[in-house]
Amino acid sequence: MSLHLTDDPAADALLSENPLALLIGMLLDQQVAMELAFSGPLKIQERLGAVDAAALAGADPDEVVAAFSQTPAVHRYPGSMAARVQGLCQALLDDWDGDASQIWTAGDPDGPTVLKRLKALPGFGPQKAKIFLALLGKQLGFSGAGWEAAAEPYGEAGSFRSVADITSPETLLRVRETKRAAKAAAKGAASRA
Repeated sequence: MSLHLTDDPAADALLSENPLALLIGMLLDQQVAMELAFSGPLKIQERLGAVDAAALAGADPDEVVAAFSQTPAVHRYPGSMAARVQGLCQALLDDWDGDASQIWTAGDPDGPTVLKRLKALPGFGPQKAKIFLALLGKQLGFSGAGWEAAAEPYGEAGSFRSVADITSPETLLRVRETKRAAKAAAKGAASRA
């Protein structure tokens, strides 16, 4: 299935074809717009030559930071995110032979197992891991038993809570509106407390 997470067909094609690119996009998805985060792997490929775990883990950290900092920047925090991407790639080399897709394919895992594997990655806390699991289940055909429950609340069909629900410009707007409403509700609850 082709992903449509950015406004750039080349970036979406890379995310659809390269599991590491998708994992890096998810890692970058914090404190920036989703489209910017998921466009990051294409910028990395264009500036460093490849989105490959061994190449990125072994690259000179200063060169990676320079590539992340080049305008337009890969992320609003290029230095820390460059280090996180290199750390993620090293973890993939150490634990998954550099193949990101093994996280959700090796040993025919169920949903809770994939969630546990994702949470063990640098930069993947519980929420980010659940969102990525929901993306695997909703858009990439992962069907391991119990993935919907493990990804709660992001695994719920038709929820429009996260990047897992973005399949078009229209669904992107629905996800943004859901997030806006949730923030407003949280702010209202905080002010009443």
